[in-house]
Amino acid sequence: MTMSERMAGPTGSTGATSSTSTALLTDRYELTMVQAALADGTASRECVFEVFTRRLPPGRRYGVVAGTGRVLEALPQFRFTDAELDYLREGEVVDGQTLDYLANYRFTGDIYGYAEGEVFFPGSPLMVVESSFAEGVLLETLVLSILNYDSAVASAASRMTSAAGSRPCLEMGGRRAHEQAAPAAARAAVVAGFAGTSSLEAGRRWGLETIGTAAHSFTLLHDDEPSAFASQVASLGTQTTLLVDTYDIAEGVRRAITAAGTELDSVRLDSGDLAQVAREVREQLDSLGAAGTKIVVSSDLDEHAIASLAVAPVDSYGVGTSVVTGSGAPTCGMVYKLVLREGADGTMEPVEKVSASKASVGGRKSAARRLDPSGRASEELVVAGAPADWQPEDEDLRALLVPLVRDGMVQPRTTGADGVQRAAARHAASRAELSPYARRLSAGDPAIPTTHVHHHPLDG
Repeated sequence: MTMSERMAGPTGSTGATSSTSTALLTDRYELTMVQAALADGTASRECVFEVFTRRLPPGRRYGVVAGTGRVLEALPQFRFTDAELDYLREGEVVDGQTLDYLANYRFTGDIYGYAEGEVFFPGSPLMVVESSFAEGVLLETLVLSILNYDSAVASAASRMTSAAGSRPCLEMGGRRAHEQAAPAAARAAVVAGFAGTSSLEAGRRWGLETIGTAAHSFTLLHDDEPSAFASQVASLGTQTTLLVDTYDIAEGVRRAITAAGTELDSVRLDSGDLAQVAREVREQLDSLGAAGTKIVVSSDLDEHAIASLAVAPVDSYGVGTSVVTGSGAPTCGMVYKLVLREGADGTMEPVEKVSASKASVGGRKSAARRLDPSGRASEELVVAGAPADWQPEDEDLRALLVPLVRDGMVQPRTTGADGVQRAAARHAASRAELSPYARRLSAGDPAIPTTHVHHHPLDG
């Protein structure tokens, strides 16, 4: 049997493809729903879909919207090319009428949503998709898979950067994540305030600052630690970070300063009682005349460990596993529900799911956040019956939904490096509106309550 025969799937095609389409990053039932809707004439009915989460993970007081820019980057690539159509045809996934529809698929509707980086709460209408049923339902899995993961990472990362205060957090968790998820995690962490990432792919895609110098294997490669340090400094200069805990830490620090001099940028600690070791290393560096040499700590850090190091002489934190896994909450539980649809008579009708513990609220919605005179958030207002572009007249309300796609066109400055920078700035401003209570790491309720009201057109 040849390699290609071993790789062949049930249709006889190989598992590899060169297509850049995102159209098959979906579930089969979305295509079969379109097939049935095309057959009965309901596929073209105007609909409104809404993304929201019913609850926050236990102990969390807010979530962070992230991944919006990645959704918008994936949207233009949501095309059924010959490769995708051939796969669907050979596998008899959908019929010929549906294949013809998919061949010409283009999203032509509107998408509104919370700006990327915004904090959110249960019931917040995080993304609103307005289109025909067929156009909108096909995006469900793509939207949810990106927003659920990226927002989980950003929500955890925000707790870490909040606990770190002015000290930078650095993302280095790529080896603890799926290889395609790792760059997305790095991006989401930066949205939530991380200063850099070890992921070169994330750096390339979104212009993120990349960091990293050497691991323990580089030290172990050499005959002794002084040789390893001398080699690293000769190659990278004194503005590098020397990992000093491969052997004896105190001896490692002494050798680091011998190799680089007192101009050494930083040393990294990756084991032991970090608080105690950091204090000892700080004293040693100062005694050696290297008062400007910084201390970077890593080793299974999460928000709680970072908070415990608040009084230690640490300059920055390297975070891996906890941030890329959402620090125990790897998804946000976001759902994508139909809330408004065109009826047989052409009028728009609210629809909602009434299943126990999984109910949805029908109708188009918008949202605003109430701010007190000092700029502190006091309430999340979800406004039923309001258009997505609704603007409140009350001066103490800040509208939360912004246009993301209009008539199928992605809005400018929402994607790429610019999108990440804007999202990071939005997160910093949005989190700053929350009270100090929101930053506590102990269990508690959402930072602000959510109130549902009905829109009255005369009110704005």
